[in-house]
Amino acid sequence: MTHQYPPAPQGAPPSCYRHPGRATYVQCTRCGRYICGDCMRTAPVGHQCVECVGEAARAVRQPTTAFGGRRYDGKPLVTYALIAVNVAMFALQSASSALESRLVLWSPAVAYYDEYYRLVTSAFLHYGIVHLLFNMWALWVIGPQLEEWLGRLRFTSLYLLSAIGGSVLVYLLSPMNAATAGASGAIFGLFGATFALARRLNVDVKWVVGLIVLNLVITFVGPAVGTGAISWQGHVGGLITGAVVGGAYAYAPRDRRNLVQGATTVVVLVAFLVLIWLRTDGLLAGIG
Repeated sequence: MTHQYPPAPQGAPPSCYRHPGRATYVQCTRCGRYICGDCMRTAPVGHQCVECVGEAARAVRQPTTAFGGRRYDGKPLVTYALIAVNVAMFALQSASSALESRLVLWSPAVAYYDEYYRLVTSAFLHYGIVHLLFNMWALWVIGPQLEEWLGRLRFTSLYLLSAIGGSVLVYLLSPMNAATAGASGAIFGLFGATFALARRLNVDVKWVVGLIVLNLVITFVGPAVGTGAISWQGHVGGLITGAVVGGAYAYAPRDRRNLVQGATTVVVLVAFLVLIWLRTDGLLAGIG
């Protein structure tokens, strides 16, 4: 774009366009305006004014990941933040049994008292230090790679949807007297998404398949089965959710990637809301 500016008065030196009282003979190499030392920015060729440098920065496309997320340089902050939240919630839970009873997933409280928040809060509580350490170790191992592949926003959406997906299947299929908690649904969701994304990137998936199989075996035939300590519904619900969401994120067409990924996120969330409503309606009808 060419800018036209009135010439300086005859015989007077030109002045900075931002500071009219400052005489200068330096011109912006992009727009041609006169600029003083304070308004001068070094450019690949010559110097540019502040506004032209800003316009050039806005015109540069932000680098993206293989799946459309914004690429970041540095640490996987979302993974670290999720670990910190889980640890903090465990500390609060350990200090107050009343808090635990208010936040775990207990179907009667959800259906009869409209405490739907339990479907989310239960995913940040744990029954014992071993339960917490196992889930946080898994998140520490698998989270950074997924966060790098997806970007922070998509990774956060994946984690939360997987956590809710695990809670929804617990709400649908668990016994009414069961109180459920744990990040395992979210962790299994990350397993499922890793499989889908790694396949799309042509990365060897044998290790994640082995991880999924091992954890499913522990879920269904481990020593804790029958004691109520392991919720297979939460694990399977999270795994299915993560695989579906991760697959949609991985195989979305490049020219419609944001639309397809955003629509998938919304559709999955709406599907959860419908299933929750149907389950609640059925439970309320049973006591009507």
